Amino acid sequence: MEEKLLVYVKDVAKSVVFYAKAFGHKVRRLDESHRWGELESGETTIAFTPIQQHETDDLTGEVLTPHSGRERQPVEICFDYVDIDAAYKRAVENGAVLVSEAEEKVFVGETRNIYNSQEFIQFPSLTILRKLSNV
Repeated sequence: MEEKLLVYVKDVAKSVVFYAKAFGHKVRRLDESHRWGELESGETTIAFTPIQQHETDDLTGEVLTPHSGRERQPVEICFDYVDIDAAYKRAVENGAVLVSEAEEKVFVGETRNIYNSQEFIQFPSLTILRKLSNV
């Protein structure tokens, strides 16, 4: 069984390229229609699809988005890296924005929070970079 994390975005192709460059993931698939894209991310595939879908909006409802800059989605994406400094630098060089400086958290270790504040992503999504531990 394959697991997928689905991210709704304004522009699938640009989102796939951004995540691939900013976080170092390999593009598995980008559909010709640019309505579906996938990145390899360990055991779980990260998939992208448009936020507005006339095929499913009437059946399952529309995707809700935050109403202000003070709201965020209930789901966040977290990537683990051995070299969190290099991962952070690459993400910022590709358009991510720092939310918090490096912070040590008891339950996960060193983390950095960044926003993927690209206009082609429907809403700024919080991404957490974590330093891999020996655990």
